[in-house]
Amino acid sequence: MIGILIFPDFQLLDAAGPISAFEIAARCIGKSPAIRVLAAKPGLVRSSSGVEMMARDFKTANAITTLLVAGGSGVAEAARCEITRAFVQRLARRDVRVASVCSGAFVLAEAGLLDGRRATTHWGRTREFVACFPKVKFEPDQIFTRDGNVWTSAGISAGIDLALAMVTEDHGEEIAQATARQLVLYHRRSGGQSQFSSLLELKAPNGRFGALLSWARENLDAPLTVEDLADRAGMSARHFARAFAAETGTTPSKAIERLRLEVARERVQSSREAIERVAEVTGFRDPERMRRAFIRAYGQPPQALRRTARAG
Repeated sequence: MIGILIFPDFQLLDAAGPISAFEIAARCIGKSPAIRVLAAKPGLVRSSSGVEMMARDFKTANAITTLLVAGGSGVAEAARCEITRAFVQRLARRDVRVASVCSGAFVLAEAGLLDGRRATTHWGRTREFVACFPKVKFEPDQIFTRDGNVWTSAGISAGIDLALAMVTEDHGEEIAQATARQLVLYHRRSGGQSQFSSLLELKAPNGRFGALLSWARENLDAPLTVEDLADRAGMSARHFARAFAAETGTTPSKAIERLRLEVARERVQSSREAIERVAEVTGFRDPERMRRAFIRAYGQPPQALRRTARAG
């Protein structure tokens, strides 16, 4: 049975996203969903959006095998709640798989479950989390982490990625893929994938070059030289390069390399494609060239990132 722990002012999607993933996975294997929403004070619990969710008492959690703790603006008070901390600790001692979504990591950390473990949370909470919990091996730029029987995920929608990873562990890749398709997800992100998008990190991702960069991301196997991009933008190469840098805060060549790195990393971590094939389809061409780019950007070669993704 899956348990979802909520509290006043929890983030609704932190709970509803994983609930939907587990529900659909159960139906894919021909079973009825076994999911229970729990709270220190049972009854209707108001989310930060004002929408309420019905929760049961912690005493009804004897059959729980996986517990997910939601995050949200009310997490600080939840983390200080002795009843909540004791409940989480009790389940962890029973070898229940315990996880957090977004800032729900603060509850696990206050309960002592993250000391000495790898963990992550929403990028916006990084500074606060590191200051409060120096014993945690914090990994700020991860979709989700797993360290033993304790899992943590980044902000909000990353809880769905975490739930799908759990579905994979419990029921296999085929059921996880079927679940992702039912959720109409473009693909299932691996835990080691960055919380950020290269396009979103640009100074003006939706400016006049937004459509051009989106096109480039879908055509990374093309040369994509400055001249190619300028021609598609209907500008001279010199004028295009100046205008692009002024608007996005980076050069065209650096923007294209970031896109290639992002897509290559996704494929390396979430597939079994040969590294040579990944280098070819993402425009690096030469695996050695891609390896050097990975080391510059991530401090590790592609093979190391793939091993880490498969291990966790």
